[in-house]
Amino acid sequence: MNRLSKHKKKVLYALVGSSLVLQTPAVVYADETETAAEPVQQSNASKEIRQEKAAGNEFSFEGITVFAKREEKKKDAEDTYVGGKLSKKANVGILGSADIFSIPFNITSYTAQEIESKQARTLSDILLDDSSVRFTTSSGHMNENYTIRGFDVTADDLSLNGLYGLAPSGHVPTEFIDRVEVLKGPSALLNGTPPGGSVGGTVNIVTKKAGSESVTRLTTDYASGSQMGLHLDLGRRFGEAKEWGIRLNAATRDGQTGVDGQKKERAFGSINVDYQGQNWRMYLDAFDNEEKFKNGSSMMVNFKNSVTAIPDAPEGDVNAFKGANASLENKGAMLRGEYDLSKNLTAYAGIGYLENTYEGFINSTHARGVDSEGNYTGYTTYINGYSNNVSAEAGLRQSFKTGMVNHKMVMSATRLETESGSAYTESARYASNIYHPVIPLLVAVASDAPKTAESTLNSIAFADTLSFGGDKYNLTLGVRNQTIESKNYNRSTGARTASYNKNAVTPAIAFVFKPWDKPVSFYANYIEGLSKGSTVTDTAAANYGEVFAPFKTKQAEVGVKWENGTFANTLSFFQIKKPSLLKDSLSNTYNESGKQRNRGIEWSAFGNLNNEVSILGGITYMRGVQTHTQSGTNDGKTAYGVPVWQANVSFEYAVPHVQGLSFDTRLVYTGSQYTNNNNTAKIPSWMRFDAGLQYKTSLQGNPTTLRFSVENLTNKNYWSGLFREDYLTIGNGRTYKLSMSIDL
Repeated sequence: MNRLSKHKKKVLYALVGSSLVLQTPAVVYADETETAAEPVQQSNASKEIRQEKAAGNEFSFEGITVFAKREEKKKDAEDTYVGGKLSKKANVGILGSADIFSIPFNITSYTAQEIESKQARTLSDILLDDSSVRFTTSSGHMNENYTIRGFDVTADDLSLNGLYGLAPSGHVPTEFIDRVEVLKGPSALLNGTPPGGSVGGTVNIVTKKAGSESVTRLTTDYASGSQMGLHLDLGRRFGEAKEWGIRLNAATRDGQTGVDGQKKERAFGSINVDYQGQNWRMYLDAFDNEEKFKNGSSMMVNFKNSVTAIPDAPEGDVNAFKGANASLENKGAMLRGEYDLSKNLTAYAGIGYLENTYEGFINSTHARGVDSEGNYTGYTTYINGYSNNVSAEAGLRQSFKTGMVNHKMVMSATRLETESGSAYTESARYASNIYHPVIPLLVAVASDAPKTAESTLNSIAFADTLSFGGDKYNLTLGVRNQTIESKNYNRSTGARTASYNKNAVTPAIAFVFKPWDKPVSFYANYIEGLSKGSTVTDTAAANYGEVFAPFKTKQAEVGVKWENGTFANTLSFFQIKKPSLLKDSLSNTYNESGKQRNRGIEWSAFGNLNNEVSILGGITYMRGVQTHTQSGTNDGKTAYGVPVWQANVSFEYAVPHVQGLSFDTRLVYTGSQYTNNNNTAKIPSWMRFDAGLQYKTSLQGNPTTLRFSVENLTNKNYWSGLFREDYLTIGNGRTYKLSMSIDL
């Protein structure tokens, strides 16, 4: 008999444990009863927990009897758009949760229903409907990175339930996500400084918790290659007034992928426990996610400087690293709570821990120095590493009134501690070709990873939102004092090689104006982002060793949001200026006067055009310009990796005479992009089409949803974007997805 692998055991234990939870008295209590319990009276910060009767459903599985209630299939139309795919509310950092028409920023909140509808396996699948976001890692890689409004947002700079440093590294599991909130532009006041200093925007992952209705959902899925998956989602509320909730998710996936010869395995388990009391609320999350890939990886391609006419992209399934393996595991937990000290004063706090370990051929999966025929000399890198993060926040929120002005004031403190280490080895060089790659030379396993870096991010923030004129006018004023401290260590000796300890103050001002009773709001904001300042390492420079304060990226934005029944729009005009280090040749000194300016217009639209057709997507026009460069050489030239036009538009058509059947299609367009700041080479624009169908039915009385989709319908080969300057990414080939979800 074959032994189960480690990751399959984890999922088996999670599935069995989840089933056993259903046998506890607390869960049995949730069975249908004639008398509904009284709802818990909560503060105005929380809604009442509602009790609704649902038909019980009983089934057996090898002697285990489970009683479950059906989850409410239809979300309240007042809280969502596009049939439940977008939420009308979002979290805005220290400002808390608010209706999008009261938020003075461009923010989109994708729901779990959208994740299920698009059969999203990764975070990038979810963000494919956002024209401001682009994926900057070749499909099939172990990590995912992005750009928002033309600036990088790395995988390490995602936040989980509002806290940086706790989101799973690599690919964020979609199974435990309730919402994905995308805030465009810098957000130092709202969220603090991310560990990697990303300034393009913020992606916040909101985890699932038990709803008012019980859920027992089993999903099986298939993707191109022979990738098979299984996901179990369980949610229950219990207690005298349903004040306690538990949400369990367990998933496994295994098989060949769309990359030629590559195999991936994944095992995931998570739990959320929440308590909704009269004066306090508590949320506990814990998860374990393990990923492995075997026999290869996709690549990023770096052409020689002499190549000014970029050749055609290779096929999307090309595997340049056959034989290479890698693994990654994330273990995390976080506890959050809030307590109503009075009717208008609430204290909140949260703390979490993330342990990330990885090894194998994860990084440096690049083809470097490629000529016009696709030839290059390559090497492989085996890396062994880890990172341990502790993230915490605490604060007070108070509402009060002065004269005719209402105030919502918040004070917040955050702290993020990170320790990381790595060791690596490189192989000998070998000759290969991006269109016809050879089997690469693989290097021996690297040694254990010593500590190579540590950092601490501390901040204190204050903000006040003033509303007056019957809530027609909202003015937000705020400031954050951020300290960035970091140390680097020698891999061999452990000696400290560099240190950094600087702080910066970032203000923000934002305004919302609602001139009419109809849902229309005009907004404007000025806000900054922070990233670690540079240290002059040029020994010949007159200011060698100078350490600069954190760089401030500054955004100014105006926009309008309006709704017409079930259809809504957001139109934004923005400008972002990001500084960088450059050398003044006359004084032989370095300064922070380098500048890149991204200006753009974003239009996003979402909702139902009529009873049968809905739309979700948008168009972005953007000009990224270098305004101050070394000796003025590139002044006025386009910044690399910033296309002028980006568009993502999805349509869904509900067949009127076939109940439960709908078709959807999506267009993704990205304009041409310069591959370097010298503007000597460019990749062409590309357009991709996706299509799918969904059928909702019932099997033996159990609500069931069947989904089928094809991504990259025409199997187009294309350069999708840039990982960094001169490093091109490859778009994925045609991908089939099939799934079936059943509510038990």
